[in-house]
This record gives sequence, structure tokens and C-alpha cells, in this order.
Amino acid sequence: MPNRAAEGRWLLIGGTALVLAALAVSGIAPYDRATWSLEVAPAALALPILWATRDRFPLTPIVYVGIFLHALVLIYGGAYTYARVPLGFELQAWFDLARNPYDRIGHFFQGFVPALIAREILIRGAFVRGRRMRVFLVICVVLAISASYELLEWGVAVFAADGAVAFLGTQGDPWDTQSDMALALIGALAALVTLSRWQDRQIHRLSPRGATGPGG
Repeated sequence: MPNRAAEGRWLLIGGTALVLAALAVSGIAPYDRATWSLEVAPAALALPILWATRDRFPLTPIVYVGIFLHALVLIYGGAYTYARVPLGFELQAWFDLARNPYDRIGHFFQGFVPALIAREILIRGAFVRGRRMRVFLVICVVLAISASYELLEWGVAVFAADGAVAFLGTQGDPWDTQSDMALALIGALAALVTLSRWQDRQIHRLSPRGATGPGG
């Protein structure tokens, strides 16, 4: 367990340095300063929370890596606004898509990473034992987060009117909200299917008493 805790500390230090560097670079000349502030806010808020809980509730390496990757996705999108991200235009050309898909990547991560976080909290806190109920609650948490974010976007749109276009990133899609939530759901399911057993092993090494059986 000491080695696992030490690995988590080094991941926290390295990930924090990487995210701070990305924030600094992206903040030099973002496409739209207000949109950049809104998009990178979750990443900026996550860092002090991770450091405040590093001793009382250190996370598994897989969750730390996921959080920092998600932060980089947000920061990259915030620098250009999601509809103008260069990587998105490359993907649009490669797959002959009708729109820049980078926003979809962001919402996939919005389900993928929170699913791992929610799952870890439920297991280590022993809030629920049944595998099926745990899967259900993780999905509920992810959809609640996704819906809350869509409500935030709606609130910004009402308040800022035309100034919220870059933040919304709908690109003329009338079903953008539903698509965003569907991508978050797909991200959550992907995380549960592909990483549950790996996460279980890391939880057991980090906190044996909080670990439960494999799967879900």
C-alpha cells in the first residue's frame, strides 16, 4: 500500500504540473476569453480538491490519470472553443463528418471519468455492495452531472444571449443537448466495461478493506 500511495502522490504532482502548464499556455491568447474561463473552470476547481483530499482520500492511479486527461481535453477545447479545435477539424475531414466532433469527445469524457470517480467512492465508502445497484447508481450520477452541465449551458445562454454561442458549441444541431447526454452515457458504460476490474485491483492495493468483488 505505501508504494501505491507513493505512486498516487507522484501522479498528483506530475498531473498538477501538466495541467497548470496547459492552463498557462491556453490562457495566453484564447479565441474567446469568457468561453475559455467557463470551459477550464472544472479543471481549475478540481486541482485544489485533489490536493485537499490527497491524504484523507487518495485516489487510485487510474482515476488520477483519467481526471488529468479530462482536464487537458477541457483546456484544449477552451483555448479554441469546441467548434474550432484543430484536432476536431482533422477528425471531421478523416471521417467525412458534418461538424467538428471535438465537443462529442468532451462529453464522452464527461461520462467516462466521473463514472470511475463515482464507482471508486461507492466502493471504498461501502455505500452499496451489490454490483448491479452500483452500476445503476454510477450511471445515475453520470447522467445527473451531464444534465446539470446542460442546465448550466442553458443558464449561460439565457444570461449572455448571443455571447454564449461559442460556449454552447451546438453548431446548428437542434439535438445537441440530447447527443451530449448520450455521449456521456456511452462514456460511462465504456469505463465500466473496460476498466472496472483494473480499478478493483488498484482499490484493493490502496484500500483493502474498501475493495469488493470484481466487475461493475
